[in-house]
Amino acid sequence: WAELDRDVEGNMAPKASKFPSGIKALADYVHSKGLKFGIYSDAGIQTCSKQMPGSLGHEDQDAKTFASWGVDFLKYDNCENSNITAKERYPQMSEALLNSGKRQIYFSMCEWGSEGPALWAKNVGNSWRTTGDIEDKWESMTNIADANDKWASYAGPRSWNDPDMLEVGNGGMTTEEYRCHYSIWALAKAPLLIGCDVRSMDSATFELLSNKEVIDVNQDNLGVQGRKMKSEAGLEVWAGPLSNNKVAVVLWNRSSSKANVTADWSDIDLDTGKVVDARDLWQHSTQTSVSGQISAELDSHACKMYVLTPY
Repeated sequence: WAELDRDVEGNMAPKASKFPSGIKALADYVHSKGLKFGIYSDAGIQTCSKQMPGSLGHEDQDAKTFASWGVDFLKYDNCENSNITAKERYPQMSEALLNSGKRQIYFSMCEWGSEGPALWAKNVGNSWRTTGDIEDKWESMTNIADANDKWASYAGPRSWNDPDMLEVGNGGMTTEEYRCHYSIWALAKAPLLIGCDVRSMDSATFELLSNKEVIDVNQDNLGVQGRKMKSEAGLEVWAGPLSNNKVAVVLWNRSSSKANVTADWSDIDLDTGKVVDARDLWQHSTQTSVSGQISAELDSHACKMYVLTPY
């Protein structure tokens, strides 16, 4: 989005050919649509494409510029970094954002999990990438879900593991595979960043992404990342606690054929004597008086997502 070189005052300059009205005008337009406005920079001397400057050595200046433009979200990459560790460089921008004025800017760190940011970034960023870049493929999505799960215990309110943006709607997976993708990302309290073109998404994509019941699991106030609780031959149970003693559960068939997937209460840390109402978040229906376990027959690469409410 920026010119290759900074201006005479050392500020990043929006690329005039693409943003003739400047970035603040664009941010104002985005805000008028009820959306948040994010921008991209890098913790090195250039960005990964080497087509614009990074913020290394200019953290305070760039943070104040972003705040003046009305930026809500900063994605901060990790290229061209002079071999200084991310653990040394990222706090500089974190502090700069906090000192940039009254505007709160969400700090999304992206060093691809290479230095184990879950171990040290809780007081540095609002989220940190735990994995390499996602691709719009089933194998990529499932591998990243597993890699992100390793760090589940380190996530919490205002400090989130980020398994990369959603591929829902980009065309590389089936609707059912995208349903699994969205369900697991929501359960894992991942930042739900839409990765498709919102202007041209089809109705199936909109229906997936706008499911308020699934979003509510992601945004639950308890802020505990759900995790993989059981896996047998590609048949998986993922679950996590929610506010008010509720439990979110995803039954997931990652195998190549139709199969029955079952979550016993003991699999999901629920008292074996509990009776629950089981709300199916995709069918928007409720089973009452469910005890002991919940089970579903699932097609290959399909899932079910529930919220269990104990009596």
